[in-house]
Amino acid sequence: MSHDSITLEVSAREVSGKAVKHLRKEGIVPAVIHDHGKESVLIQGPYIDLYRAYKQAGKNQPIELKAPGHSYVVLIKDAVFEPRKNQLTHLVFNAVDKNQKVDAAVPIHAKYAEDNDLSPAERSGLIVLTQLETLEVKAIPSQIPEVLYYDAEKLIEVGDHITVADITLPANVELLTEEHQSVATVFEPSALAAANDDAGGDAPADEATGDANAGESAEGLDAEKEAEAGQAKAE
Repeated sequence: MSHDSITLEVSAREVSGKAVKHLRKEGIVPAVIHDHGKESVLIQGPYIDLYRAYKQAGKNQPIELKAPGHSYVVLIKDAVFEPRKNQLTHLVFNAVDKNQKVDAAVPIHAKYAEDNDLSPAERSGLIVLTQLETLEVKAIPSQIPEVLYYDAEKLIEVGDHITVADITLPANVELLTEEHQSVATVFEPSALAAANDDAGGDAPADEATGDANAGESAEGLDAEKEAEAGQAKAE
């Protein structure tokens, strides 16, 4: 459980649409706050401040966001990156009630025995495929875990696997992901190679693994449209 307090100060944003390009050229990142069905609040802040907040909080840690005339407790809903330079270009925040449970996606990491950085299966030449990278949970913002762990030392032979049910959650954290879902599974390398050959060879990287930046960009564009709709109502 965390948590170091994450605080972010922002200013009001007066421009929207294509005009935000000028903000980015000046080292300013446009952002928006969605607040329980109220009109969207357009904000902006220095690139380094918003990027640091994103790196610290991810999408599951609360941020105390100080905007002109109001303070919010927020979670990051979407982060948009320019894919070629991998630069942050837009953030979408959801305001939350610090005393009410909210949904969040928590990263899952493997936990190894001391001095190990691989599972027993991997140390013996087998392959462990990760099938789930986050767990959906519900908790009060201050009690959302930064990360959840599974015991990778249990992955020894072909067919060994970890499911969501094998992960222990802290008290007061409710699991939303179905318990039967696989998190990681041990495979024989030759079996994976044969399966890949049967499937016609390697799939393109963006189809096999997904392009995270592209996905976030698409979500961010939708979020920007939502923000602009909110601005239009305000005007």
